[in-house]
Amino acid sequence: MGKVTGFMEYARENPPKRSVEDRLSDYLEVYREASEDEMRAQGARCMDCAVPFCNEGCPLGNIIPDFNDLVYRGHWRDAMVRLRRTNNFPEFTGRICPAPCESACVLGINDDPVTIEFIEKTIADRAFEEGWVVPEPPRSRTGKRVAVVGSGPAGLAAADQLNQAGHEVTVFEKQDRVGGLLRYGIPDFKLEKRVIDRRTEIMLAEGVRFETGVEVGVALPARSLIDGYDAVLLAGGAEQPRDLELPGRELEGIHFAMPFLKQQNLRVAGNSLDPECDILAGGRRVVVLGGGDTGSDCIGTSHRQGAAHVQNYELLDRPPEQRSDAVPWPVHPGPSQILRVSTSHEEGGDRDWGISTSHFSGRDGHVTHLHANRIRFGEPDPETGRRPMETVPGSEFEVETDLVLLALGFTGPVREGLLKELGVELDARSNVATNQFASSIPGVFAAGDIRRGQSLVVWAIHEGREAAAAIHEFLTGSG
Repeated sequence: MGKVTGFMEYARENPPKRSVEDRLSDYLEVYREASEDEMRAQGARCMDCAVPFCNEGCPLGNIIPDFNDLVYRGHWRDAMVRLRRTNNFPEFTGRICPAPCESACVLGINDDPVTIEFIEKTIADRAFEEGWVVPEPPRSRTGKRVAVVGSGPAGLAAADQLNQAGHEVTVFEKQDRVGGLLRYGIPDFKLEKRVIDRRTEIMLAEGVRFETGVEVGVALPARSLIDGYDAVLLAGGAEQPRDLELPGRELEGIHFAMPFLKQQNLRVAGNSLDPECDILAGGRRVVVLGGGDTGSDCIGTSHRQGAAHVQNYELLDRPPEQRSDAVPWPVHPGPSQILRVSTSHEEGGDRDWGISTSHFSGRDGHVTHLHANRIRFGEPDPETGRRPMETVPGSEFEVETDLVLLALGFTGPVREGLLKELGVELDARSNVATNQFASSIPGVFAAGDIRRGQSLVVWAIHEGREAAAAIHEFLTGSG
C-alpha cells in the first residue's frame, strides 16, 4: 500500500488550475501539472483496502491501489505498466472521466477520496514525456482482417486490442481526423487534441490503419466491409440528438450543441469554416438547455468566444450538494443526483433548475426570446418510480436570447445510412441489439454508445475491449 499513515497525514489536493482570466484567453487545458512530491503524497493517501471498492467502481477494473502505491514509491514506469494492463488510454480517462472510482473510494466514506483520476493522468503524461510509450507491434499476424467503423474511444480501444492480438485492423472514420467524440465532441480546454494525436501515432506505428473522411453506409457501402473483412465492429456512437418540438423551434439561432462544439474544435485545429454556417456566441446572449457535461462544455466554449451572457437551464430539480440516501456509498452519483460545479461553471454565467421551456419567439426569422415556466416534481409512483411533473402556477417568464444551444442528450445511433443498409436488429431503445457484442448479422459486432446508448468514455473503452475479446474468439475459436 501507500504510506501506512498517509491518509491521516495528507489532505486531498485537487489538481492545480489556471486562473479563470488566463484560461478564458485560449483553449488550452485548464489543469496544470503538479510536482512529483505532491503526486507522491496523494498516492500515499491510498489505504490499499482489504476490499478495494475503487476497482469495482472503475468500469475497466483498474488495479488502482497498485499504481497508487507505485507512485508513492516513485516507481512511475512500473505504474504505467500496471495501468496499461487494464486501460488502453489512461491519458484520456485521466482528463475526462467523472471518476466513479473516486465515488467508491473507501476513504471517501468519512473523508475526501484519493485523487485517483489525476494520479492516472500524471502517470500517463509522464510515460509519454519520458519516452516509455513506444510502438510495440505484434510479433506475428493471424491473417484475419477486421474493419472498425468509428474511431471514438470504443473503436480505438477495440482496434488496439485486436491489433495486439495479431489481426490486421482498419479503422474507418467519417470525419477528417481520428478521435470521434474525443476529437470533435470534447473541447480542447478539457482534452487538447495533441493527446489523441500522440496515441494514434503509436497505433499507426504498431500497424493499425486509419481511413479518415470515409462514411460507411454513404461513401462506402457497408456490405463491402462484410465481403472484404473477416469481422466488422460497429462503434459509431450515439449521435442522434434529442430535440425540442416546440413552437418557434424553426427560428434561426437555435442549434444542437454538437455542431457548435465541433465547429470550435475545428477552428482550434486550424480548419477554415464557411462564415455563413458559423455558430458563434461572441457578443450574444446565450441560453444553454441541459445541465450535463455537454451543456457545461457549451458554457465554457461560449465564455471563450466572448458571449455577452450565458444562462443555463435544467429541467430537473437542483441536485443536493452532498450524497443523499438515494445514492449511498459506493454508488456513483449521476449528474442529477449530486451538484457538480465544472471548471466552465466557475468561469461565469447563471444556472437554474426546474425550468421547462414552453416556446420560442423571434423577429425577422431569428430567435429573440425563450419562454418558460417553473416546474415541480411530486413523490415517486410506487410502481414505476416516476415522479409526476407539474407546472408551478403563475411562474411563466421569458428571457432575451440570441443563441439557444440544445444540450439535451442523445436518443441513440443515427439509423439512416450504415444501420439501415445493414439491416441490423435494434433493441427497445433503438440501439444495436447484441448477444455478447455480436449483432443479428453474422460477423458484425457492436460496442460503445451505438450498443449501450449515451454513456461515459471509460465505459466506451471497456466496451471496445470486451468486443475485441468477442471478435478474437469468433475469429480464432479461442478466448
